[in-house]
Amino acid sequence: MSSATPHRLPLAGVLRLRRPSDIWFKPALSVVAAVAPPNLILLALGRLDLAMYTMAGSLCALYGHHRPYAARARVLAWVVLGMVGGLAVSLLAASLTSDPFVLVTVGAVMAAVQKTACDATRLGPPANVVLTFISSASLFAPQTLGQVPGHLGLALAAGAWAWLVGMAPGLLRPNGPERRATAQALNAAAGYAGTRGVADDHDHDRARDAAAAAIHAAWQSLLAAGARPDRTRRALERLLVRAEVALAAPADTDPARLRAWARALRGTGRVPRVDSPRESAGELLGADTGLALPRPPLRHRLTPLAPIAARTAIGCALAGYASLALGAGRPYWALVTAASLYQANVTLTFSRGVQRVVGNVVGVLLFAALAPLAHLHPAALVLCTLALNFGAEALIGRNYWLGSVCVTPMALLVTEFARAQNPAELITQRVVDTLVGALVGCVAAVAVTNRRAGDRLDHALTAAERAREHAARLLAEPHPAPHALESARRALAAALVDLRATADAASGEWWQRALPEERVVLAERSGHRTLAATVRRQGFVPRIQDQERNQDQEQGQNPGRYGDQGRAQGRTTEDIRP
Repeated sequence: MSSATPHRLPLAGVLRLRRPSDIWFKPALSVVAAVAPPNLILLALGRLDLAMYTMAGSLCALYGHHRPYAARARVLAWVVLGMVGGLAVSLLAASLTSDPFVLVTVGAVMAAVQKTACDATRLGPPANVVLTFISSASLFAPQTLGQVPGHLGLALAAGAWAWLVGMAPGLLRPNGPERRATAQALNAAAGYAGTRGVADDHDHDRARDAAAAAIHAAWQSLLAAGARPDRTRRALERLLVRAEVALAAPADTDPARLRAWARALRGTGRVPRVDSPRESAGELLGADTGLALPRPPLRHRLTPLAPIAARTAIGCALAGYASLALGAGRPYWALVTAASLYQANVTLTFSRGVQRVVGNVVGVLLFAALAPLAHLHPAALVLCTLALNFGAEALIGRNYWLGSVCVTPMALLVTEFARAQNPAELITQRVVDTLVGALVGCVAAVAVTNRRAGDRLDHALTAAERAREHAARLLAEPHPAPHALESARRALAAALVDLRATADAASGEWWQRALPEERVVLAERSGHRTLAATVRRQGFVPRIQDQERNQDQEQGQNPGRYGDQGRAQGRTTEDIRP
């Protein structure tokens, strides 16, 4: 792609609904459990005007649902501190000045900081949007310095309750996130194995990249769980080895067996026990070796994000200023709309802009229908916001616009906690601010170029090629050290996953030099061939085939070789038992 290449706006499939997440109900139930008690207490006390501050802490329960509980405890604590810190800056600014242009500027700078921090730490959904919504809305809440400590105390107390809500499922299913990540890796590997690895076409490469990313994410999930292995973790590691073998030798893998193991990981049942081909002196190398891989310094993670941070700051500031120029009473709505748009590249940003506008327009219609009900009694108002919280999290995984249909009326109802307002006025302001924020935000995304995307792709290519060369050198040695070969393989796998993510991000960026697409494809294919060679060199594939044949004979099944024309003879999904 070059700067002379024409660009199409990404309209195809933007509003298409996806399958819901496997855990769509977890954030939906968590946010209700975190929001309901503080709001009901304030309702009983007749102080719903304080609900905005407790919701700042309660909404922290939306984060970390894909992380193991040891890592989730740390992440949720940092999210609560980040939320309360942003709220503190906003309340202090609101108490010190009432100049709307100053407040918009502060909000834009905070939005850029929050975006950068969330991307650098790979926080995950809902990322910076909720943080920016709370901090921006608080900038325009009437405030005095004397009220700030009490309001921060409410947010901190609600945040502590949200932390408990987020950690509570670990009492019943302590290995749930790791089991889900492993199941996703097995299913992705089964999808790739179904291609039999016989063609280098686009579908084959896409299935291979998806499997590699899922396996890498599953290993990262096990590493994030901590360095104290137990029997469940060892069993999950062995299953991930099987997924890695499927990636290396798809023609010698039975996809139905992988899918059966993935199904068995649901719920709280026993993890399928499989023999490990990687066992040496009673130790598995995979996760232990992963612990030794260096993490990029913070500076290296922040530098590529500078253009996105600049887009966020400039786009949010201009959106807020434009809203003020139009006489809007809530410029933070335009600011938050702009902040919610910015994705990894311009193409994805435009897609998000379309989704945001459609969701908000439909959402204000839903608000118009709910407003008479919510105005009947404060309790009805609280119940409506709880239902919309649940709906937003239940639907947003299908498509962002569908979740926005619930987020929009929820945000409008939150403004009525202090006092009832004119629904027609709220609807008009929301639609105008949405359009202004989306338009100005997209213009800023195009105007603030990200020419570093091409440089970052060059760096990722170089890293992947060096990792492949290092693994190839070890393969050429007659007797490489097992830990050295395993470490090289793990580093190469991580480099290939990073290369694919970087290439995808760069391909959607505008105004840049031509990308080395052929070199990327060559590096990926040669890298995955080297990965397959390391798996075979370590003796995994033949030993797994022998083990599976023995299991088949013990179960009275036909032990046909899985690689014969890509079929497991005489086997069905129902015949497979973990």
